[in-house]
Amino acid sequence: MKIVIINYGAGNIQSIKFALQRLGYDAVLSNDVDEIRNADKVIFPGVGEASSAMKKLRDSGLDKIIPTLIQPVLGICLGMQLMCNSSEEGNTTGIGIFDVDVIKFNTTVKVPQIGWNQITNLKSGLFKGIKENEHIYLVHSFYAPVCDATIAECNYGVNYSAALQKDNFYGTQFHPEKSSAVGQNILSNFLNM
Repeated sequence: MKIVIINYGAGNIQSIKFALQRLGYDAVLSNDVDEIRNADKVIFPGVGEASSAMKKLRDSGLDKIIPTLIQPVLGICLGMQLMCNSSEEGNTTGIGIFDVDVIKFNTTVKVPQIGWNQITNLKSGLFKGIKENEHIYLVHSFYAPVCDATIAECNYGVNYSAALQKDNFYGTQFHPEKSSAVGQNILSNFLNM
């Protein structure tokens, strides 16, 4: 199986690569369009600030390529947020795969949310073998509200989308590569799709 991690200068790439190696897979880091198109699975990571990450995607033309992919694609953290219509962070226009706008947590909770939280309302094969209220690891100040594409939720002052899915596109607000055995199981489920 050929796994490509999109390398656009805004990703948590090494921790994802190590998580995949623990599952027995090697991944290629690439921003080459042909290599990405020919992958069996694509992982779209992201850390940092939305507008600067989106600029890197636009500069490389990857913002036009990602929505055309037909194999399973997993966006992680900021990667998932960039797959949405927009983000309040830097007033950023996203790729528009998920029909939802990313907004900032209100001031009644400590921002960013850093640490472990529970996932509920699991609605996808991505969560095969995962029980309700399992713990996953998050670091974020912005979130996608619950919407038609929501396949898992967290609560942090408000219920929000912990994961999204539309067709072959999946996104997790949490970091499966940092979420212990639960995260490894989720990555394995993705790779077995």
